[in-house]
Amino acid sequence: MDISVKTGDVLSASSELTMLASFEDSALPANVAALLEPNDFRGRAKETLLLYPRGALAPRRLLLVGLGKREAFTPETLRQAGALAVQKARELQAPDVAVGVQDELPLPADAAAQAFAEGIELGAYRYWRYRTELPAEQTFQVKRVTVFSKAQEKQARAGIETGQVIARGVTFARDLVNGPGFEVTPAKLGEEALALGKRLGLKVTVLDKAQLTKQGFGGILAVGKGSANDPRFIVMEYGAAKKDTPTICLVGKGLTFDSGGLSLKPADAMETMKSDMGGAGAVYGAMQIVAELKLPLHVVGLVSSAENMPSSTAYRPGDVVTTLSGKTIEVLNTDAEGRIVLADALFYAQRYKPAAIVELSTLTGAVIIALGAHAIGLIGTNQALADQLNRAGNASGERVWQLPLWDEYREMIKSEIADLKNVGGRAAGSITAGAFLAAFVGDYPFAHLDIAGTAWADKPAKSYNAPGATGVGVRLLTEFLRHYE
Repeated sequence: MDISVKTGDVLSASSELTMLASFEDSALPANVAALLEPNDFRGRAKETLLLYPRGALAPRRLLLVGLGKREAFTPETLRQAGALAVQKARELQAPDVAVGVQDELPLPADAAAQAFAEGIELGAYRYWRYRTELPAEQTFQVKRVTVFSKAQEKQARAGIETGQVIARGVTFARDLVNGPGFEVTPAKLGEEALALGKRLGLKVTVLDKAQLTKQGFGGILAVGKGSANDPRFIVMEYGAAKKDTPTICLVGKGLTFDSGGLSLKPADAMETMKSDMGGAGAVYGAMQIVAELKLPLHVVGLVSSAENMPSSTAYRPGDVVTTLSGKTIEVLNTDAEGRIVLADALFYAQRYKPAAIVELSTLTGAVIIALGAHAIGLIGTNQALADQLNRAGNASGERVWQLPLWDEYREMIKSEIADLKNVGGRAAGSITAGAFLAAFVGDYPFAHLDIAGTAWADKPAKSYNAPGATGVGVRLLTEFLRHYE
């Protein structure tokens, strides 16, 4: 989409559709107020009103969008407003849209423009690759959006460019996760990584089954044993380790489909299990953004990818798995497979001697019970790292909520016959999963992000999300890396 910036009054420019956003306490311009009856529009958050000025204003149509209370304003407010504007434009089949805000925003021009661009691009997203008879109003695409800025046009333009880079990364993640399991296999994820590396200059390594066997990736191999689609371990590296360049490892769970294995899920619980690679999708999206923004970091993306299927060759409850680290895992439930494949990736990350390891996974149903679809569960071994991720979550709109990691939780995943067991019982399920993962990172600062509740949305609560994969984690990681301390 072509998004540009202009300085001036948005109401003076002709367009098929103009969006004017305002706070609850804003006084609308007199020529707009003249089109309204009392109480038609109050400016509440995400409130909209479509007007037809019929010559009273330059725009053909005017969409009023509420920003809510000024004291509650965040960049997320603008993302939602931008998405509402582009969605209304598509509904009306308006090819060009002008966007403006009535009052000064408590936000720098570049940050405001970035949030607008993210909302506009992501609000236009739909995954309709397999739809064959879409009506014209659904296939219509908005071609141009002009963001009007009262000043600081240069900064606003820079913000637009950044916002579009970030939105492309989120879209990349969404497309991967939305892709059906027959298409997006571990081998396909390997191909996507190689293509990404070729496109943006990343160093990419993809280990196949034979290489995984030779090198001792017992966790990934165990989970993938029951599937005709062999597992892969994927390394994507941006930059290089230097004395003054921190190394950050991003680790993603890449279960391209999770049936539960021999501990088979109920049928309705399998319907969205192509999304069990949401963590991997986030890592792919973030690596693309890191390369496009040329961040001054050494970033390594690690993805453990397998398909968890039941068959005569599948791993069983009661099996003992020897991981890449040499630590052993007693398998009590084959549906707790994500932590087993991640054990290999987290141990592998130690070879980079990273300043931080951040891992994302659709790991537990327990986090959905605890936090619903509105927050990411965070469990960490380093408070400074957790604090940075919390700030990044608030700024990106992908909020995190920290859960404790006390020694008592680590005790809950100790096994009688192996070093660890892969489930610690129903109590504190999200925390014991995090405790399990923390056993494989050594002394390196580590944060586990459980995105099971936020990676998929049948009925999205946010206007810039579409039904299906949300691409959650991409904006959080980008914000974290852009401001890494």
